[in-house]
Amino acid sequence: MNAYEEYMRQVTMPMRTELTDAGFTELTNADEVNEFMATAQGVSLVVINSVCGCAAGLARPAAREAIEMVKPDNLVTVFAGQDPEATATMRAFFEDVPPSSPSMAILKGGELAYFIPRENIEGFPMEQIRDHIADVLKQVCAE
Repeated sequence: MNAYEEYMRQVTMPMRTELTDAGFTELTNADEVNEFMATAQGVSLVVINSVCGCAAGLARPAAREAIEMVKPDNLVTVFAGQDPEATATMRAFFEDVPPSSPSMAILKGGELAYFIPRENIEGFPMEQIRDHIADVLKQVCAE
């Protein structure tokens, strides 16, 4: 590992643990993503994490608070820009959606039910994003 990779690993560790401490499973390579997608049952919340400010101040806190309101069956995350193989593999499962990060996908039985792109995160109050996620999770869980 070169000096830059080590630096970024240290910088992103709190960003990763913010989600894993909330119960998310981090998928860091293509095999982990493919295995999850092949076996996903029920409703899943996928957070495409990132280093940008809207991930830190809005997306991660909103996801953490939303799952306290409505708990899906599965919580997983990939880290854009840090785990490129895992992120590209996950994004391939929703190929009709342009890549953005941070973003969130809500899956039902491994199929994309709803997608929240960065444009619906950046610039919005965290509480509004949280409520958006929770409302969609309620709806998808009830279907």
